[in-house]
Amino acid sequence: MTLNIATMFEAVAEAIPDRVILTCEGEHRTYAELEERANRLAHHLAGVGVGAGDHVAVHMRNRIEYVEALLACMKIRAVPINVNYRYTAAELLHVYTDSQSVALILEQEYLEVAAATLADAPLIRHVLVVAEPAGGPVAEVALPAGVTRADYETALADASPERGFDQRSADDRFVIYTGGTTGLPKGVNWRHEDFFFAALSGANTAGPPRRSLTEVVEAAVANDNAPVFLLIPPLMHGAAIYSLLSAFLAGSRRVISRDFDPVRAIETIRDEQITGITVVGDAIARPLAEAMTANPHVDVSSLKMIGSGGALFSDSVKDQLRGLVPGLVIKDAFGASETGNDGIVEFGEDGLKRIRSNPNMTLVDEDFQQVEVGQEGFIARGGHVPLGYFGDEARTASTFPVIDGVRMAVLGDMGRREDDGTIVLLGRGSTCINTGGEKVYPEEVEQALKNHVDVYDALVVGIPDERFGERVTAVVQLRPGATASPQQIAEFTREHVAGYKIPRVVVAVDQVRRSPSGKADYPWARETVLAHLG
Repeated sequence: MTLNIATMFEAVAEAIPDRVILTCEGEHRTYAELEERANRLAHHLAGVGVGAGDHVAVHMRNRIEYVEALLACMKIRAVPINVNYRYTAAELLHVYTDSQSVALILEQEYLEVAAATLADAPLIRHVLVVAEPAGGPVAEVALPAGVTRADYETALADASPERGFDQRSADDRFVIYTGGTTGLPKGVNWRHEDFFFAALSGANTAGPPRRSLTEVVEAAVANDNAPVFLLIPPLMHGAAIYSLLSAFLAGSRRVISRDFDPVRAIETIRDEQITGITVVGDAIARPLAEAMTANPHVDVSSLKMIGSGGALFSDSVKDQLRGLVPGLVIKDAFGASETGNDGIVEFGEDGLKRIRSNPNMTLVDEDFQQVEVGQEGFIARGGHVPLGYFGDEARTASTFPVIDGVRMAVLGDMGRREDDGTIVLLGRGSTCINTGGEKVYPEEVEQALKNHVDVYDALVVGIPDERFGERVTAVVQLRPGATASPQQIAEFTREHVAGYKIPRVVVAVDQVRRSPSGKADYPWARETVLAHLG
């Protein structure tokens, strides 16, 4: 049977139509309710000419309509394109045109900035506007000639709630645009079947993947006491989409919020009896821990697990969370938009981070040759990997090379293979600092900095140095009332890292800049240090 995400979702919805599967700001949706509205949206999109293989840009914050848009596109074999809602007009234009989107679904608050780009994005011929959550009239913004516009709710009311869609394929496409932290955003182009196994863990994050439609449906039906997860990252982030869709295929409810407010988040844990949380590292986890500390009257005892994708927890945050929630299980997931979910990171007593290797994972050198035990290399994954970057053959060739007849995904993550088959994670090669011939991985130094009681957040970058090639530097966000000086904080890291890894410059900032999903903005950090030095 075809392993197509939309087809599997429909089959699960038929089996358990009345199970609540999605909650947003206290509003609940069953499978049947979500299915009906997604059908209506799919028929509307088909009616304005969106067809199989067409790309539809989805430009919203977290809300139920975002989820409806994902499902509706897949139902008609179109491809939803995740758009960062913080982008400027120039950045939006890049994603709109690079993705070759033919339609745009967006919230009213982004209509003006999006409209400014549409004259230069000639493929977009239809705009569907979602009103503000508080309601009210949709703004009147002029669109270029030839671009049609519709109100979201009106469009759905006029469309059929039934299915009646063309047959789908495991070869249908699903595209995830990267955050652009290492260059312009790129669209990672997946087949549905590969996406199902690699990114959605075969609808079974706790065991072997389901391998047929029947297995998926039977497991979802049986999962009537599934854990309820609070999904905090924006749905435009790949890890959030992984969590959402894998839960839908497993019969497990997800709770989303329009924006991240740490106090409201812990109140949601209490009100919805949340058993698990999905975050992106300390950028979300630390404010949650601070909110729990400041509001001990909010009962979060239902919480059993917190998992991170896209960034690792620091030891200090893990210790703080475990002190607040006894017995809390904390998991660091390893993965990327280009590889999906690759496994769980284990932290050893020796301070090293390891991931259990699997038959599809290996280490290669710069020539894509496998490295020996004890050597460092780039982490590469085979098996169910993307087809490449949409519309970019050059980058596809460098990131998704064919090695010994097998297509691999080779990213900037560096590792070292050990005798027992595990891989020690060293950091991202693209951010690695070379100082006097010694390699310094920013994540290790950031971890050391955040162990200081006065440090709330930190980023570590290399800047040019005449003597050593690069110099290790850092920007730190201090806690209110902090008394430690930048020099004292730098010296503190000597307890945790080798001397050559200690930041030679530490710049205090009001707030460390990160993406809405919590990912580090290293270019900004580097510019901040250079500006400080004059």
